[in-house]
Amino acid sequence: MKAAYIENTGPPDAIQIGEIQPALPGPGKVQIRVQAVSVNPIDTYIRSGAVASEINDRYIIGCDAAGIIESVGEGVQNFNIGDRVWCTNQGLQGRQGTFAELICIDEDWCYHLPDEVSFETAAACALVGMTAHLGLFREARLQAGEIVLCIGGTGGVGSMVVQMAKACGARVLATAGSEEKHRRLLELGADVAINYKQKAIETSVLQVAPKGVNVFWETRREPNFDQAIEVLSNRGRMVLMAGRDARPSFPVGPFYVKECSLHGFVMFKATALEMKTAAEEINRWMANGKLRPNISLQLPINQVVEAHRQQEAATLRNEGNLSGKIILTFA
Repeated sequence: MKAAYIENTGPPDAIQIGEIQPALPGPGKVQIRVQAVSVNPIDTYIRSGAVASEINDRYIIGCDAAGIIESVGEGVQNFNIGDRVWCTNQGLQGRQGTFAELICIDEDWCYHLPDEVSFETAAACALVGMTAHLGLFREARLQAGEIVLCIGGTGGVGSMVVQMAKACGARVLATAGSEEKHRRLLELGADVAINYKQKAIETSVLQVAPKGVNVFWETRREPNFDQAIEVLSNRGRMVLMAGRDARPSFPVGPFYVKECSLHGFVMFKATALEMKTAAEEINRWMANGKLRPNISLQLPINQVVEAHRQQEAATLRNEGNLSGKIILTFA
């Protein structure tokens, strides 16, 4: 089978495309014929060695995939050959990744895909959708009628946060840095789109939410705690899912006086049950059109090196025109 893999960590050119013997599904595992995968920042961190991970010989990269069940191992209860499925949380913690024509994963990390949802949509929503759902509902416990501010609402995770918050009945404010992204925020369902290059975020937020926001979702690599606490309401919740190397100062007094809380989390540490719960709601929202992927670029799998270059440039250096997900397909 064709697969994209690395033998050692390094730059995007470390990725090789070649033929690998496909694995057969063991007990409790399913084999998926992959139709589409997506590229995530974490993929570039593992490939580069920025995030330490167990790299086996010919280590297949990638976290997300969507495809069709090819075969099932002994004891599999919930899937049959021919089922349309999607998955995430692969290519981490020693697990082989998804950038291959055939992959084997534990059925606990696999989810049925509604017939009306495309493979590209499922792959694009997988990791970022899980991240947004866990942060909004497991961590911040968002309720209908509350106000959410999402920093960077057109990105992979940000676009999921905007749509999920809206789907559950929240009022959504989101930021972007260009007129094009400003328009995109409104298309995604944001009630208020803020161009931070034209007006300060704090001023814009407090004009429309004078008592502050209930949830502040931070996507930047350098979180701005002074800004967050200024716009948070009493008992507001701030969610962190980026900024691994950041060491900003923290305004302790204003934070605890407002009785705020800070929630840091990483998607891949969630339990299989937590992810399954999230996947069921993600499926409903994808099927009824309330959750749409923000796909910026779609390429064939043989352009995986270029895909990693573009993802890395956007994530680490804020360069290029990438404003959403990169999808790779097996044609």
